[in-house]
Amino acid sequence: MTAVPLISLFDALLADLDGVVYAGPHAIPGAVDSLRQLAGVGVRLGYITNNASRTPAQVAAHLRELGAPAEDDQVVSSSQAAAELLASLLAPGSRVLVTGSPALAQEIELAGLTPVKSQDEDPVAVVQGFNPDIGWKDLAEAAYVVSAGALWVATNTDMSIPQARGIAPGNGTLVAAVAAATGQKPLVAGKPEAPLFHTAAKRLSADRPLVIGDRLDTDILGGNNAGFATVAVLTGVDTRETILAARTAERPDYLIGSLADLYCPYPAVENIDGAYRCGAATARVNGDTIELQGSEDDLDSWRAACAAWWAAFPETAEPRAPRLTWLGH
Repeated sequence: MTAVPLISLFDALLADLDGVVYAGPHAIPGAVDSLRQLAGVGVRLGYITNNASRTPAQVAAHLRELGAPAEDDQVVSSSQAAAELLASLLAPGSRVLVTGSPALAQEIELAGLTPVKSQDEDPVAVVQGFNPDIGWKDLAEAAYVVSAGALWVATNTDMSIPQARGIAPGNGTLVAAVAAATGQKPLVAGKPEAPLFHTAAKRLSADRPLVIGDRLDTDILGGNNAGFATVAVLTGVDTRETILAARTAERPDYLIGSLADLYCPYPAVENIDGAYRCGAATARVNGDTIELQGSEDDLDSWRAACAAWWAAFPETAEPRAPRLTWLGH
C-alpha cells in the first residue's frame, strides 16, 4: 500500500497557536508555509487558543500579518468559552469582575453580561484570563471577590507560555496566586475541556479533525477529551522526553517535529515479539528501562519508544519516565 501524508487522513486541522504557529510575535520557521498548503490538499483549518489577552479578530489579524490564512471566525478562544460558560450560569446583565484584558471584557459584554473592574461594583462572578499587564492589585481585587463567595471562572490554567525569549509564566500561575490566597478553585472554560474543540470542529463542519499542539496538559489532553485524533509537535513546551513519560490521558496519537511533517507519510510501528520497530529504530521494555537501537536524533526512535513504553504501561494516572539505554544502530 502506498504511504500517504499524515494530513490526508483528516478533513480539518485544529491548531494551537503559541508554540505551534508562533512564539511571541514571530512565526515559528516553516509554520506559515505549512498552514498555507492545507487548502491545496482540501483540509480545513481552525485555530484554538487559550490566550485570552486578544479578541479572535485581533488574533486572526496577527496571523494574517504573519502570512498565515485566517478569517476571524476560524479562531476559537478560551475567552469566548469563558463568556459562554458564565452566560449559562448567570442572569442576563449580571456584573462580572474581569481580571484580564480588554478583549476578555469585550467577550463578557457580547455574552450579555456586564464587565466591572472592582469589588465596589458588586460583581457576582470573577473571570480571570491572561493579560501581561496584570499586577498585584488586580489579583488582590479578584481574591477579595472570590473570598466573598462569587462564582470564579478561569479562561485557562496554562502554567507557562512560549515567548520569543523563552518560556514565561502563563495564566495558570496568576490563577494559582488567587487560589493560594482564597483556598478556592475556579471552573475552567478553555483547554483541556472538550467543548472548545467541539465548537471549532462544528464551525468547520469537520468529521475527522486532527488536533495539533505543543502541550500535553492542554492541547493533547483537550483533543483526547473531545474524542479527536491528536498530534504533538516539538516546537513549543513539551519535549520528546516529557511526551514519552506522559500519563495515559495526555498521550498523543502522533509525534512530529514540525508542522511540515504533516505532509510526510507517518511511519508505522510494528510489534515483533515485544520489540517495537519504527523505521530503522527498535525499542524494547525491560522493567523500568527502554532498550533502544537507533539514533537519539531520529524521531522514529522516540516513536518506537513511546509505542513500547505505553504498551507496557497502558494505564498511568501520573507521568512515568523510563530509563533509556541506547544500544546504537
